[in-house]
Amino acid sequence: MKKVFGLKGHIQHYAWGGQTFIPRLLGLESSANPYAEYWLGAHENAPSLVQTEDREIPLDTFLNSDIKLFLGEETNKKFGLLPFLFKVLDVHQMLSIQVHPSKIEAEKGFKKENKLGIPLNAPNRNYKDKNHKPEIMVALGEFWLLHGFLPKRKLINTLEKHKEFQALLPIFLKDGYKGLYQYVMELPPVESDKILQPLVDRILPLYKKNKLLKSSADYWAAKAVLAHDSTSIDKGVFSIYFFNLLKLEKGEAIFQDSGVPHAYLEGQNMELMANSDNVLRGGLTQKHIDVPELIKHVDFEETIPHIFNGTLVDNGIERKYICPAPDFELSEVIINQEHAYNVQSTSVEIYILMEGEAEVIEKNTSLQLKKGESFLALADAKFRISTLSDAVFYKATTPQ
Repeated sequence: MKKVFGLKGHIQHYAWGGQTFIPRLLGLESSANPYAEYWLGAHENAPSLVQTEDREIPLDTFLNSDIKLFLGEETNKKFGLLPFLFKVLDVHQMLSIQVHPSKIEAEKGFKKENKLGIPLNAPNRNYKDKNHKPEIMVALGEFWLLHGFLPKRKLINTLEKHKEFQALLPIFLKDGYKGLYQYVMELPPVESDKILQPLVDRILPLYKKNKLLKSSADYWAAKAVLAHDSTSIDKGVFSIYFFNLLKLEKGEAIFQDSGVPHAYLEGQNMELMANSDNVLRGGLTQKHIDVPELIKHVDFEETIPHIFNGTLVDNGIERKYICPAPDFELSEVIINQEHAYNVQSTSVEIYILMEGEAEVIEKNTSLQLKKGESFLALADAKFRISTLSDAVFYKATTPQ
């Protein structure tokens, strides 16, 4: 039985995406639409297409035709569906401040909103499904993001350093992270503007004269203000100063579990997450923000960022980015003319070729791949990936 198939993903044209990175990766002519994400997975909103001999089949439909056999017994028993969603992201404009619920809270929230009769596509819907959404990302170049609350001493220094925030320091010292964050998020817009407008008046001229560095929260705050034209200043600006501002270099990774507030700011990455679309937003967006629901799910504690480079295995061919999520595992696979990659899969695997050309050989069949193309390997597939030059893949699977 054939167990390796070509796979075609789905492009998402979100407003924050870039114009060139994803089209160049996929060998497409760029259009006026932004190209934000390229999805590889079985999410019902945009399932990938499995390329069989005679037709293309949505991946969710394909897997459901024999779910236990295709996923593998253990993955099917644990999840009952493909548990991950694999993406390429091109972040040109900042994404919203967001946090993801735990599995238990997602199930409760999804059930509650269903009982209230809120349509799944309603703009005020918080829970699109009943799954959690931990995620790991690997930078494909310089990548900027916000990740969790600053350590206590650094946040105190930030509040002291910026005169506009000095009145917030007693709130933080008395009521901690939750007290501070809840206070600013619940302020009426006219009151939050009284705090933020003097800050904006001070940093915008510096930004417009290119006098701010990306390593400064002032840079991103100014950029956010210019990007979100509204009658009041987006409260996400507070988070830019309250959260860790990180720069990842190519090949570096970070994991974001439920409860960790974060926002992608700029760059390209590979992202692997649980198969969910649950997002609770906290600013830098025109979309729905439910402050009480957001507050329920944020981890109000300092975050010491853990940026890591993965672990080399299989004679240095594969670099695994190991994280706590049981749903997924992300790897980079680099092969050359001397070193092919021999695989016997234990669950479904999805590969995307990011650089070079390669051939996938399964028994007497072969699949020729060029940059940007992907393939699917079912559980218990035996195959070999080789190249005449150099090739770089990223792989998504479920740990066993």
